[in-house]
Amino acid sequence: MLDLIAKNVALANLDPQNPIPLLGGLVRLQLIRNPGAAFSMGENLTVLLSIIALSALVGVLGWLVPRIRHVGWAVTTGFLLAGISGNLADRLFREPGPFHGHVIDFIQVPYFAIFNVADMFITAAAVLGIWLSMVTQVSFNGTRLKESVEAGDG
Repeated sequence: MLDLIAKNVALANLDPQNPIPLLGGLVRLQLIRNPGAAFSMGENLTVLLSIIALSALVGVLGWLVPRIRHVGWAVTTGFLLAGISGNLADRLFREPGPFHGHVIDFIQVPYFAIFNVADMFITAAAVLGIWLSMVTQVSFNGTRLKESVEAGDG
């Protein structure tokens, strides 16, 4: 919901031709409609990107969610689902049409990329997932990874 609200506010208030600098230019609000993936790669692959996002959503819901027994992994998965859903909703329901929709991006960090709230959730999920698996070494079911391997739970 946060992603949808932020995108609707951006669409209603931002002019693509006049970005708004924030924090002394460290961040800019720059509205774009992105048919591609990160860094606008794959602009001609919108249908494929839509199918991949839909498959990822189904995979996370069908495979990952039923295995989670740890609050950290539940939060991580929630962030991932929020991010996937936010960008997938754009691809399915925004112009120019279903599976061809352009993702609304509006937060720009100079010399990096323009992104949105859904992208922030996906990034947070990646950081949390790395933290949980490499630093705390906890598996989806809440056991230590070393214990899971010894028990044959992988």
